[in-house]
Order: sequence, then structure tokens, then C-alpha cells
Amino acid sequence: MRYVNGMRYSAVAVVVASAALAVAGCQPGGSGTDTGDGGVTPSGAVSSAASSPTPGAPKPGSSASGSSTSSTPSASAPGSSSPAASVPSAPAPGGSAATCSADSLKATARQAAARPAGTGTGAAVVEFTNVSGRTCVLMGHPTVAGAGNGSPEMNVPLIVKPTGAAAQVKVAPGGMAWVKLTFVQVQGEADGYCVSGSAPVVYPTMVVRLPGSGAHQVALDDGQFAECEDTVTVTAVSEVRPS
Repeated sequence: MRYVNGMRYSAVAVVVASAALAVAGCQPGGSGTDTGDGGVTPSGAVSSAASSPTPGAPKPGSSASGSSTSSTPSASAPGSSSPAASVPSAPAPGGSAATCSADSLKATARQAAARPAGTGTGAAVVEFTNVSGRTCVLMGHPTVAGAGNGSPEMNVPLIVKPTGAAAQVKVAPGGMAWVKLTFVQVQGEADGYCVSGSAPVVYPTMVVRLPGSGAHQVALDDGQFAECEDTVTVTAVSEVRPS
């Protein structure tokens, strides 16, 4: 009898323990989770239905084609330059020098060594010195006017006959360029005379105007400008001193 009762008590204990486990699994605070399909998933496990993506659906952060999509806006950030924006080009080095301005030149005149025979001025060489700090350019034939020491309105434009081809002459700081003026010569002694029969004219100064470089009033280093017919033959600006 003791053996039978012991077996009976053991069977009852097993039944009670199984029932307790079943009840604990169904409590809200239990360690399992109902999967909805009749099974219980231990706490902390992830349901395969929740973690598996739907077949064919794109993953978060990717396009339907499988390539990754960027969250950066397509517009450029404020202050950034567009790749297509044009950049102004800087001036190329070694470009042409500017034309000499009037105030960048100092002009002087002297009687030329090579001049027509006679007793008048005959010819004069006008020298232009670059007194600026930059290289500049002179070019072309000058115009000439006879002038006194008074008002410029009293200047007398001379008939200019250009000779020789004009070429650009670069004048460095402290450098020089020249033009030569050849007049219709005065003949004879004293006041002289003109071959044409007209009276000679004497000007204390001449106004020599260079293309783009202003007018320059010059006096001879010795004497005055005595000439006939108010006509002058002029050379183009030259980098070689004429005789």
C-alpha cells in the first residue's frame, strides 16, 4: 500500500506542475508572447513574420531598382557656386602696353643737324621722354602748329606732309622716342625771304600733337622757328634718333 500511494502522489505532483506552467505562459506578464498562430515565442525573440520583409518590397532607404537613394537635397547649398557659372578671365600677361598719356611725356626740341640749305630753322628734332613709371606706346605722325607765348587760340596750324610708315614704338620708363620736323627753308640774310615770294614767319614755339598722347609745346634749345609757307614735313614716331 505504501508503494501504491507513493506512485499516486508522484502522478498528482506532475499534473499540478504542468498546469502551473501552462497558466504562467498565458499571463500578461509571462515570459512568452503569443505569435497569433497558436505558438509561443520566448521573450526577446523576434517574430519571423514581423522581421521578414514582404517579398519584392524595396528596403527602407533604397529605390525599387535596388540602388541607394540619397537624402541630400539636389539644390546647391546657399553661397555655393554653380559648376556652370562663368569665371571672368584675368587679363593675359604680356599684353600690349597702353598709349603714352600727355602727362607721361616730357618734350624738348633742338635744331636738326641734317636740314635744307638756307638761313632759317630748316629742320628740328623733337624728343619725347617717358617720365612715368610704366612702359607705354607711341605711334603715328604728329600734327604741328606755330605758337607764340600767349593764348592757344592764336596758334597757327601748319600744313603737314607725313613721310615714312608709322609703327608702334614702346617707350620704357626713362626711354625716348623722336619725330623730325622739316620746314620750307628761309633764304637770304637778315629777315630773309621765301622762294615763293611770301614773307618768312617766325614762331617762338611749336605745338606738336601726337596721336592719342596729347599736345606738347616746345621751344628750340637755341633760337626760334623761322620758316616759309607754314608747311612742314613730319616723320612718324621713331625709336631711332634722327639726325
